[in-house]
Amino acid sequence: MLETIKHIDFLLFKWVHVGMSNSLFDIVMPFIRIPYFWAPVYLFLLVWMWTQFRYKGLFWCFCFFITFVFCDYISASVIKNLVQRVRPCNDESLQYLIRRIVHCGSGYSFPSSHAANHFGLSFFIIFTLKNQGKWVVPLALTWALLICFAQVYVGVHYPFDILGGAILGIMIAKLISTYFNLKINKWESQGVE
Repeated sequence: MLETIKHIDFLLFKWVHVGMSNSLFDIVMPFIRIPYFWAPVYLFLLVWMWTQFRYKGLFWCFCFFITFVFCDYISASVIKNLVQRVRPCNDESLQYLIRRIVHCGSGYSFPSSHAANHFGLSFFIIFTLKNQGKWVVPLALTWALLICFAQVYVGVHYPFDILGGAILGIMIAKLISTYFNLKINKWESQGVE
């Protein structure tokens, strides 16, 4: 069973990394996955939340940050060290297949910390702001999926690394957003702005 799952993971990886390769993606995908692309978006969101919702917004920013910290720490420092899955770009048996688009890095592959972080943050946004407009859910999902697709495209993660990171991020986001929503409901019942 495990071998079947690994084989499916490899086939999906090959389809994205090799089968979808093109010169446009070779330029765009490495850029999408770096902090210079996504950090300004998160910074804008944090400033907007703080200025629009005052104390509630500041608490939202704190919970957003805590979501990131938990996702990053659990994925990168706990699970990766337990599983120790080699990145596809570092796997000796795949060197014939790997297209060197970005520096591979020496860390482990499962779960993807990018997936845990961005799905965690995107789902924290969804779980706390979905009533702010119909654009929230599709935009947040597209954001996380795009960054995670780039991770597979450039060859640093297998698709199931992404899936594992996404599940972890969603679980952490659900936990922290539930706490956030309960606290906000309590404050609103007490008349706190």
